[in-house]
Amino acid sequence: MVLPLVKLGTLVLKTLSKPVASRLKQQAGLHPRFRQLIINLAQKNHKITTQMQRRIYGHATDVEIRPLNEEKAVQAAVDLIGEVFVFTVAGVALIFEVQRSARSEARKEEIRKQELETMKQRDEDLSRELESLRRKVEELEELSKGRGLSGVFHFKHATTEAAKSTKPA
Repeated sequence: MVLPLVKLGTLVLKTLSKPVASRLKQQAGLHPRFRQLIINLAQKNHKITTQMQRRIYGHATDVEIRPLNEEKAVQAAVDLIGEVFVFTVAGVALIFEVQRSARSEARKEEIRKQELETMKQRDEDLSRELESLRRKVEELEELSKGRGLSGVFHFKHATTEAAKSTKPA
């Protein structure tokens, strides 16, 4: 039950972060200093990805790679920024969920330890009580051997008769 809710929450978070990413993309293309920074970022990204594609497909890698025009570079960079933003939000949500789950498991483990400690204490108490009962049973067996079976059942009567016989009449 929890896993579908987590997935649904993550999906909602991603969906809500997309308009923010769109706004970020829009603003990133307008600011002049940031625009130049992202153009440089997009050109480097284009160069690296083109080289990787050429190596993968076995094409010549020593051929010069033409840079993107300014608008394509800006568009590629703001798309990358938007995707990185959405990915970061999803990553933070995942980290948060893992930490929450770990805390939950730690609480469950602590409860299990407490229950185990309670059971051990109860076991020790029962063992002490059992030992006490064994000693009492042994004492009663010793008394019954000395007086016989009838002496155990008439213990009060036997003690009063013994007291009477010791008194001189």
